[in-house]
Amino acid sequence: MLSIALFALLLFMGSSCVSGKKGSDFVNPLTYTDIPDNDWIRVGDDYYMVSTTMYFCPGAPIMHSKDLVHWEIISYVYDCINDDDFYNLRNGKNAYGKGQWATSLRYVDGTYYALFIANDQAKTYIYKTKDITKSNWERSVIDRPFHDASMLFEDGHLYVVWGNGEIRIIELEPDGSAVKAGAEEKILIDSPRQGFNLRAEGAHIYHIGDYYYILEIDWPSGGVRTETAWRSKNLMGPYESKVILSGAFDGRGDGVAQGAIIETQKGDWYSIMFQDHGGVGRVPTLQPVTWVDGWPILGDNTVPVKEMKINLKPSGKDHVWASDEFDYKKNSDLDLVWQWNHKPVNELWSVTERKGWLRLRNGEPVADIMTARNTLTQRTVGPRCTSEVLLDASGMKPGDKAGICAFQSNYCTIGVEVAEDGSKSLVGINRVPPSRRGWGPAAQQAPQGNGETEVLRLPLNQDKVWLKIKYIFTPQEDDTCGPDKAFMSYSLDGKEWVELPEALQMRFTLDLFTGYRTALYSYSTKQAGGYADFDFFRQETF
Repeated sequence: MLSIALFALLLFMGSSCVSGKKGSDFVNPLTYTDIPDNDWIRVGDDYYMVSTTMYFCPGAPIMHSKDLVHWEIISYVYDCINDDDFYNLRNGKNAYGKGQWATSLRYVDGTYYALFIANDQAKTYIYKTKDITKSNWERSVIDRPFHDASMLFEDGHLYVVWGNGEIRIIELEPDGSAVKAGAEEKILIDSPRQGFNLRAEGAHIYHIGDYYYILEIDWPSGGVRTETAWRSKNLMGPYESKVILSGAFDGRGDGVAQGAIIETQKGDWYSIMFQDHGGVGRVPTLQPVTWVDGWPILGDNTVPVKEMKINLKPSGKDHVWASDEFDYKKNSDLDLVWQWNHKPVNELWSVTERKGWLRLRNGEPVADIMTARNTLTQRTVGPRCTSEVLLDASGMKPGDKAGICAFQSNYCTIGVEVAEDGSKSLVGINRVPPSRRGWGPAAQQAPQGNGETEVLRLPLNQDKVWLKIKYIFTPQEDDTCGPDKAFMSYSLDGKEWVELPEALQMRFTLDLFTGYRTALYSYSTKQAGGYADFDFFRQETF
């Protein structure tokens, strides 16, 4: 599970309108936000895509489109993988950087199937449903991990293909409930070892025409992340290979790779592949597919493209992030663009207790935001955006902290803290761990120490305060900062804003393995019972 997408003139504009999309013309990226490890299928005229969200709950978002361009989250495969210490952030456990990875999505005989590994569990989960628009599917558990797996349904048989370096295959029971009794594991592909930083992984298997195809990502030394196809007329091989997508894209050295191909109802072929794009996360691109001598060649003769035409009528809306006024009739109506950091305590949050507000109640005391329950998150979006909230701190108790956070391993928070005597302060924090994990050898080093630096402490003599984080992922000409910077600001009246001069240098680190999100948090370091109210969440691009 590796890679990320890129740059763009094309942005999701809230929940409906998008700049850069006109008729059948399209400008990459597909969306300038964190949607990695995609797999997608077509059922009639409808397209469904799944993505990795790891430790966030609910997980494995299902997105729907009619035109390959506009995507809307319509459901989640599961509510929470496990009700254990890892997902409840107890006893020093967490699922950061782990959880649900690289889901394989299929539709067979009226049933939808989703298979993925949960790294913290060392298990593979297969979920199934008859109605993909509804969340929380029926599941089976296989007590072994199939890394970056892909399903192939073939003449009443179900095979799973998976691996890293060595791509393997084994047969499952037809319903995916277990490995088939007596099934033998076989290596289909033993990818080259010399001259590669990353050997084959992220497999997607298809049976198209006379050939079986396995698409995977690899990374040649001195090159970029690359998509390679393997093919054979026999499922069990032997397989031959060909590079089908390789090259830098939109000014970044990261290659575009890992994803799926699909045929439209009109007979055209497309692929969604993603690219590492720094702090915003791993961003998907849409690439054309041309069949040449029986090979699916992506982009423009293997070179990733930025602009293309889509042979489908524009339809639907974009809704993978959105502003929210928290005006709901019941908690279950909470917009699907939201996900909790790990498993929430459902008794301690509400969007109905105070009409038009999100209330986060504090449970047992914790050390910091990384161990806090009921932190509500949403994707940020590039190239630049702001996230703003109005916080009411009147329900907070001594030891409580509440506000908003640019959430990753390197984070910044701005919010309210309550002292022992009940006095309130407006506090800004930048956190950069002394040792940070990123790409390369340093990725093996775990962060040490807290690394927090207080950049603001201001007495607060009122309960309501407006808070904002400005994200600049790709600077424009009028920006004076470099890429991947987050700036905090506050207002005491919602009109006049004060921006803190200390910017956070955002980094996509492997200990969390997700792009930056804006997190709404409330937790206690002393006692349970306090709460914070949020009147709205407004995210805008600029």
